[in-house]
Amino acid sequence: MKPAVTWRLGAYELSGRAVLAPMAGVTDRPFRVLCRRFGAALTPAEMLSADQRLWSSAKSRRRMDHEGEPEPRVVQLAGSDPAQLARAARVNIELGAQVIDINMGCPAKKVCNRDAGSALLADEGLIRRILDAVVGAVAVPVTLKIRTGIDPARRNAQRVAQIAQSCGIAALAIHGRTRVDFFRGAAEYDTIRSTRAAFERPLLANGDIDTPARVREVLDFTGAQGVMIGRAAQGAPWIFRDVNAYLADGTIPAPLLRACKTEIILQHLESLYAFYGEYTGVRVARKHLGWYCRQHVEIGSLRHALMLAEDSASQFAAAKQGFERWMRLEAA
Repeated sequence: MKPAVTWRLGAYELSGRAVLAPMAGVTDRPFRVLCRRFGAALTPAEMLSADQRLWSSAKSRRRMDHEGEPEPRVVQLAGSDPAQLARAARVNIELGAQVIDINMGCPAKKVCNRDAGSALLADEGLIRRILDAVVGAVAVPVTLKIRTGIDPARRNAQRVAQIAQSCGIAALAIHGRTRVDFFRGAAEYDTIRSTRAAFERPLLANGDIDTPARVREVLDFTGAQGVMIGRAAQGAPWIFRDVNAYLADGTIPAPLLRACKTEIILQHLESLYAFYGEYTGVRVARKHLGWYCRQHVEIGSLRHALMLAEDSASQFAAAKQGFERWMRLEAA
């Protein structure tokens, strides 16, 4: 059952309160389409540099490919130059993007060392200049992803939210860790809760949200409009189905049959080969196959064979044989 419309993003009416978190090397077009199929309200693309000189690479071209993707299509941009970000936003709109998301949450050193990502949280004046430039450059919703601050002593999410609202940001996502925390320790939601009062538009909570019950708990505590799910969707894109059902009536639907999961996994492999081509498709598929195996410890032994495959035919054959054997055990 499709979830009811629960919130708006510009002209778009969105169903469901769970959004896929953008993750470099993970949220490519095949995975985004799969998560939307299971009820993710939004599926932002992988982070794209605002520096157009870097767009000639195959990796960047794939990140800008939205063919056949459900609307609204979201592109996330990273950078620190307001004019450069504004130009990149306009170009991506021309290429099919319908929402622009600005990354001020990535803690990776290679991003922060360029004064982008979560490093920007240290300069609220620059944050305002960036948001003003991008919002003024496009006629589509502009959203923002941040962390709670630079470090525990400098949690400024509430002030950043106020800046974002005054600049016209349509929605805000907050990861419950600071830049220096990276992904260590537990996410905290007190800052997200206090920021909710300072931001009158849709706000999404992010960080350590891995079950439908956790979604309900975080929504109730923070008052957020929705949640952003990242690592918990790896190998389990059906988590969005479970979250939507749980939020609708407090029950989690019966687990998908192994036959259904096997079909999903094999279709996912085919979409990866088609999207990336032979060489890269096999290597990207290894990550996803590893996550699928991790979700089901009883087939952990299959992972080794899948990682050794050097071509799509042998990888697909090993996956088909292994997962169908696992499927038959359920029916026995």
